[in-house]
Amino acid sequence: MTAAAAPVRPFRFAAGGEGNPDEGGARRFVKLAQKAEELGYDSFMIPDHLGNQVGPIAALGALAVATDRIRLGTAVLANGFRHPAVLAKDATTIDQISGGRLEFGIGAGWMKEEYDKAGIAYESPGVRIEKLDESLTILDVLLRGQECTFEGKHYQVRGLQGSPRPRQGPRPPIAVGGGGPRMLALAAKHADIISLVPSTTKEGKLKLSEITMEKSIERVEVIRRAAGDRFADIELNWTITTILISDDREQTAEMVLGALENGFPPNMDVDVKLTVEDVLRSPYIAIGSFEEIAEQVRGVRAATGMSYVGVFPTQMEAFAPVIPLLAGE
Repeated sequence: MTAAAAPVRPFRFAAGGEGNPDEGGARRFVKLAQKAEELGYDSFMIPDHLGNQVGPIAALGALAVATDRIRLGTAVLANGFRHPAVLAKDATTIDQISGGRLEFGIGAGWMKEEYDKAGIAYESPGVRIEKLDESLTILDVLLRGQECTFEGKHYQVRGLQGSPRPRQGPRPPIAVGGGGPRMLALAAKHADIISLVPSTTKEGKLKLSEITMEKSIERVEVIRRAAGDRFADIELNWTITTILISDDREQTAEMVLGALENGFPPNMDVDVKLTVEDVLRSPYIAIGSFEEIAEQVRGVRAATGMSYVGVFPTQMEAFAPVIPLLAGE
């Protein structure tokens, strides 16, 4: 079976923000989410870093009462920053006060520099994945408002009742992001939504080879094999990293290749030589008119089954005209 045979889900669209100085800081953060709601985005996501951004839990509380329709979530919380028992209470509280609009995203944590600066232990990848597995097992119970007893290697919870009960039933959807086989398999075990993320080098640079359509299909196949019968119930998400509105797709793709050869962006590890066709087919780069980008997104869904489209804060307005072209499909 190929990724093209994946269940076809309706498109959904996610915007996001950090509340950093480039976005106008924390004071303008609520307005950013309200703008996303006005533009027709289905959800608004907040990352979780200790750098110059808003605290995601507090920010979600503010957005819960400042917005009406848009779903709210995290992309994604670093498991090592919070104990799952405490996190579950924050999450169900937000789900209640938002009227059942929470999408709960969590990952293993990856930015070592932040852990080091904060004095938080940054364990090996294997330990971080083990801890996330245990955390997700605990969260699945507590986010339902049920009593949890769990004796694990890293966490022990003894008769704790999840409260308040969430507004959504049976619990808010859990989202997990990953690029490597172990994280994708873990996500396939626990998550309702999986964000497919290109793998990075040990130095944290994005591998150019990972943004191709072929690599995206490979990641979906890893999920399919690990999820088994659950696969049909999992929504697949990806984030477009670059949006270039253009009346000449090929020429613009050639410009992208030229920039890569000249070392831009600096966080990219050019580990392979791509063609213009590779760039134009990549799920992570959107090039063309609004109609051409809409057709490109349709092609990504047809080839991979991915249907939940994310964009970065700086490109929220640039992508917005594409939404009505795909809404309802």
